[in-house]
Amino acid sequence: MDTIASLFSFITTPVSWVIVQFHSVYGSIFGPDTGWAWGLSIVSLVILIRICLIPLFVKQIKATRAMQTLQPEMKKIQERYKNDKQRQSEEMMKLYKETGTNPLSSCLPILAQSPFFFALYHVLNGIASNKTIGVINDSLLESAQKAHIFGAPLAAKFTDSPEKVQALNSSLTDVRVVTAIMIVLMSLSQFYTQRQLMTKNVDTTVKTPFMQQQKMLMYVFPVIFAVFGINFPVGVLVYWLTTNVWTMGQQMYVIHNNPTPGSKAQAAYLERLSKHVAKHGKTRNRRERAIVKAIVAKGRDRNEYERKFINGLNKAGLAAQSDGTVIKSESSAAAQAEGGTTTATAAPKRQQPKRQPKSKRHNPGAAKPAGEPTSLTKADDPQDAKPSGGNGNAKPAGNGSTRSRAQSGQRKGPQRPKSPSKK
Repeated sequence: MDTIASLFSFITTPVSWVIVQFHSVYGSIFGPDTGWAWGLSIVSLVILIRICLIPLFVKQIKATRAMQTLQPEMKKIQERYKNDKQRQSEEMMKLYKETGTNPLSSCLPILAQSPFFFALYHVLNGIASNKTIGVINDSLLESAQKAHIFGAPLAAKFTDSPEKVQALNSSLTDVRVVTAIMIVLMSLSQFYTQRQLMTKNVDTTVKTPFMQQQKMLMYVFPVIFAVFGINFPVGVLVYWLTTNVWTMGQQMYVIHNNPTPGSKAQAAYLERLSKHVAKHGKTRNRRERAIVKAIVAKGRDRNEYERKFINGLNKAGLAAQSDGTVIKSESSAAAQAEGGTTTATAAPKRQQPKRQPKSKRHNPGAAKPAGEPTSLTKADDPQDAKPSGGNGNAKPAGNGSTRSRAQSGQRKGPQRPKSPSKK
């Protein structure tokens, strides 16, 4: 570990200088030899580094989401060229180049922190070995050796011998209890951060090997921290616990305000946004307008939560625009002009004539009630009825129920009534 840390010795001087500057501020408040002064100096170093790494964190989020989007295409390439690893790698690189994504971008914050982490380890190891390093002179070295965090020296480790711990004016029990608690907290914070990412901020509609890989890392990373944590000084554990807590809070903010499309976090966010827009009739800021603009631009490619959001706006009488703004829809404006109620002129229903009973269809001479549509069945041929006497009364032939004869071009039997044309 010392060999690896020595590779980053070029940054040891800047890191030790930053710690000394923060120590001078906190030392004037809590005392120069207290664990609060040195511990808060390390915490402030972490915060300063993480603030500087925010642009890389934003780039990491974009790269991670781009990789999630490419997972279906990557899976197709793996299945197509599963027997040709070289061609599979070539197609993967071609896909990355076409989409402008880089798999290593998701590791940028961790890689950028590595020099500071090893430089701090080198500084604390020098304090434990009673060696001046960077800008830490003899007086600062003596002050750092006196500093204890909850009874554990700043430079002590879980694996240190009792003699070495006694040289730092502490007991082995205090060191191991404090380091064990910090290692557990460090592992739990890492586990919760990864679990929060997997359960809330992952597109649940896409099942890919990437998700299985992230799920595996959720359990592997805490074990790694627990194994290597016993070899870290207390000061390094303070550093790593602080950066884990910062990452957890930073991720919670991103999940709450800018979730991954298709995730449960997006469903919750769009529900909150829909309620606010329906209440005030507009979006609040540029970030919300950018989200609405992206949803509108997707068109038919919207996921279930995005379609529900658009439908909710329509029900509230609002319409999302292509620039991300929200305006009142035309139907809503017309409703307000008419007194707040919408009156839609419905087309008249097409009236179908009542179907006559079978007895009436076969006996067209039967009396019809008033108002009932006349049957279209042709009456008996006049030739079938002969006049009797001079009174003009017609005597029906047979039993009076002779069926009508079919005319030329007309179907035999009772005719289907035609629907009256719509006027």
